[in-house]
Amino acid sequence: MLPTIGILVISTAISLFEMPKLLKNNKTKELWVFIILLLIGTSLSIAVCLKVKLPNPLDWITFIYKPFSEFIMTTLK
Repeated sequence: MLPTIGILVISTAISLFEMPKLLKNNKTKELWVFIILLLIGTSLSIAVCLKVKLPNPLDWITFIYKPFSEFIMTTLK
């Protein structure tokens, strides 16, 4: 619980430091990208902290390309 609170405090500090600059310069697109990426990073960090099993992106790539790889291997034999 304590690491989760720490992650939330750090994320809040980062947003309080960066968001006023973006708002002052009227950079709304950059602000939305910043908010989305900060939320994704914060939620993934909390998930890792809580020991949630996260899928590996390499597993997805392997799942997609494995049938193609097996087709090529059987064709070349």
